[in-house]
Amino acid sequence: MPSRSPRAPAAHPAPTARTVATGTPPRVSVIVPAYNAMPELTRCITSAMEQTLGLDRMEIIAIDDGSTDGTGAELDRLAAGCPALRVVHQPNSGGAGGPRNTGLDLARGDFVFFLDSDDYLGPDALRRMVAMADENGTDVVLGRMVSVGGRAVPTAVFRHNQPRTDIFSSAAYRTLGPWKMFRRSLIERLGLRFPPYRNCEDKPFTAAAYLNADGISVVADYDCYYVRDRENGNNLTRVAAGLAHRMDGSRLCFETVARHLEPGPRRDRIMRRHVEWELCGPLRGLLAREDEREARERFYPEFRHWARTWATDDICRQLEARDRLLIHLLRADRFDDLMTVIRRAREDERRGLLVDKGRVYWLHPLFRDPAAGVPDACFDVTDRLPVHHGFGTARWRDGGVLRVTGHARLGDIPAVDPRTEVILRERDAGRPDIRLPATPAPPGGDDGHRAGGFTLDIDPAAADGGAPLSAGIWDLFLDVRDQGVSRTVRFRRAETDPDGRRTPPPPVTFGPGPDGEPLRATPFFTPYGNVSLRIGPAPAAGRPAPGRVTGVTWDPAGRATLVVTGQLTGPAAPPPDPAAGGARGAGAGGAGPATGGAVRLRVRDGGTGAVHELPVCPAPDGPRGGFTARLPLPALGPGRWTVTLTTSDGSGPPRAIPVPCPGGLRGARWFRLGRPYCVRPLACGPDRTLTLRVAPLDLRRGARRRLARLLRG
Repeated sequence: MPSRSPRAPAAHPAPTARTVATGTPPRVSVIVPAYNAMPELTRCITSAMEQTLGLDRMEIIAIDDGSTDGTGAELDRLAAGCPALRVVHQPNSGGAGGPRNTGLDLARGDFVFFLDSDDYLGPDALRRMVAMADENGTDVVLGRMVSVGGRAVPTAVFRHNQPRTDIFSSAAYRTLGPWKMFRRSLIERLGLRFPPYRNCEDKPFTAAAYLNADGISVVADYDCYYVRDRENGNNLTRVAAGLAHRMDGSRLCFETVARHLEPGPRRDRIMRRHVEWELCGPLRGLLAREDEREARERFYPEFRHWARTWATDDICRQLEARDRLLIHLLRADRFDDLMTVIRRAREDERRGLLVDKGRVYWLHPLFRDPAAGVPDACFDVTDRLPVHHGFGTARWRDGGVLRVTGHARLGDIPAVDPRTEVILRERDAGRPDIRLPATPAPPGGDDGHRAGGFTLDIDPAAADGGAPLSAGIWDLFLDVRDQGVSRTVRFRRAETDPDGRRTPPPPVTFGPGPDGEPLRATPFFTPYGNVSLRIGPAPAAGRPAPGRVTGVTWDPAGRATLVVTGQLTGPAAPPPDPAAGGARGAGAGGAGPATGGAVRLRVRDGGTGAVHELPVCPAPDGPRGGFTARLPLPALGPGRWTVTLTTSDGSGPPRAIPVPCPGGLRGARWFRLGRPYCVRPLACGPDRTLTLRVAPLDLRRGARRRLARLLRG
C-alpha cells in the first residue's frame, strides 16, 4: 500500500459498504486494502475480476482506507458493474493492517487472498492455487511472484512446484509477506488479525499461519502475483522504513516464533530468519541514521535484548561474519564499538582474508586486536567461503564411460594449489562415498575459458573400487581444496545456462550388475539444477514395456495401506480372474491370487537395503492384465522405501516398472507395537519414482502442540 498518516484517530465512524454479497459462500475472498492507490488500483481490481476461477466462485472485498485521490470513487465505479466486488469506505487507519482486518471480518470464502492495491494477479492464479490446496489439503498456498519495476521478490521457494511441504523442508519461511492464499478456517481458529503497525505488521500474521498450517503448497510453474513500485514511489514499505515503525512488528515476530516452537534446533532454524532480517539487517542499515540519543537510549537496548534472548550460539554459528560481530558487541554491551563498526561497514567489507591452518578469517580492524578482545570465531568465514562452480558438458565415450566437464574454485582467496574431487554419494543409502579425482583442464575448452576447469570420467561398471555402481540415485558433489581449505558443495548446472543448452546425455546400459543382469545409468538434473546419476535395471533390447501404473492411492478403508493399480501387456497379462475376489483378496498380509506370478510389488529401503515383495491380485473387472497391488505400511520399518513393480513375461529376467508419485498423495499414520508412525510420499529421480519416508512420531511433541492449540482456541 502507499503512504498514509502516521497515526489513527481515537474513534472512527462505522465503515460503509457499497455492495452486500449474498448467496453461496465463495471459494476465495480477495481482500484489497487501498489508500490513495491511483492509478495502479484499476489494474489491481480488474486482475481479480478477470480470474479464470470465475466471479461466481469468489468475492472481492476492497477497503478504501480514507483515500483523498479518487480511490473511493474508482472502486465504486468498478463495483457498479461487478456484483462480486464489495467496497467498504472507512476513515484512515494509519496502516495496511486495519483495512485487511476489515476485510477478514467480512470474508466468507473458504480461502482468503491478500492483494495489495499496487500489485495485480495473473489471470489463472487463483484457480491454480485453489486446485493445489484442494488436491493436497494444505492451509497456505504460495504463488510464484514476479517483479515489475525492480522490486525484490523471493525466488528460492519458487524453483519448482511443491504440492505439499512445510517451513522446515522448504524456503517458504523466507517470504513473510501476506500475498498468499490462506485457508480461512486456519485464520479464524487462531484468531489471527494484523497488528496496528505501519511496517512489519504482516510478518507476525504470516509467521503464525505458517507455524500452525497443516501443510504448505507452492505454485511455481505459473506467474501468479506481480509486484510493482508505485509511480510516485510512495509504497508503504519505503515511506515507513525507519526503526520507529519497525520495532513493534519485529518484536512480535520473535515472540510469535517463541510462542509456537519450543527451544531447540527447530526453533533456531526458524528464528535465524528473524535474527538476520529483523535484528541484524535494521541494525546495520538503520541504527546509524537515528539521532544519537534515540539510538543509544531507545533502540539499542531493544536490539541488545533480542541478541541475548533469541540469538543462540547455534544460530550465531550460521550467520555471516559481519552479523556474528554485531551480535557479540551487543551481548558485550559495547555501544560505541558497535556504532563504529556499523559506520565503517562498507570500508571494512573490502578488507582481505587470512588463511591460517585451514581456516579463513576476515581481516577486520578488530580481528586479533588485543585491546578489542573479540574471539576469532566472529571473523571465521571458512564455512561461508563461496565456491564458484558449474556443470559444463556430459557425454558418453566408447566403453560406456561418462565424461563430465565443469569448473570449480574457491572464491575470495588466491589460487595456489587448487584441486577438485568429485564425490558420488548414494542418496539415503548410508554407503561410503566414492571419491574420484578430477583432472585439471586448461581454460578455453568445453567449459568456456573458465578458471578451475576440470574433466572427470565416471565408469558406472567400475566406479566403486572396480565394482559397478549399485542400483539407486547417486548425487554428485564437489570437494574443492586450496591452501589447506576444503569446501564441499553440490555439483549443479550453472545459473548462466538459462536456455537449458547444457543438458544431460541419454541413458546407457552397462553391466552386468551384482545380480548378473544389465543396468542402466541415467544422468539427470534435479529440480534445483543439481547433477545426479540414477542406476537401475535396464530394459531388455527389443522387449516392449511390460505394463504401466494407472493409479496410486490409499485404501479408503484403512489409510495405512497403499493401493497401486496397473495393467500388464503382452504375455505377462493373464485374463481377469473373477474368482480372485477383487483387490481385497490380497488382504493386509499381501496373500491372495497373484497374476500367475508375473508381477509383484517391491519396496526397497535405500539405507539398509532391506526388500519386501508382495504378490498382487488380478482385477476381477476391467481389461485383460489389470491388477491391484496392496502394501500394508505397518510392515515397513523406519527408512526411505522406493516402490516399484517387478514383472516377468517368461521371455527373460524380471523387469521393473517404476511407481510414480502422484502430486496429490498425502501422508498417512498408523500404530505399530503401540507406537505411532507416519509416512511422507516423495518423488525421486528423473521419473519421479514414489519413495515412502517412514518415521516414528514424537508423541510428546505432538501432544504439546495440540494442547497449545486448545489453549489458544
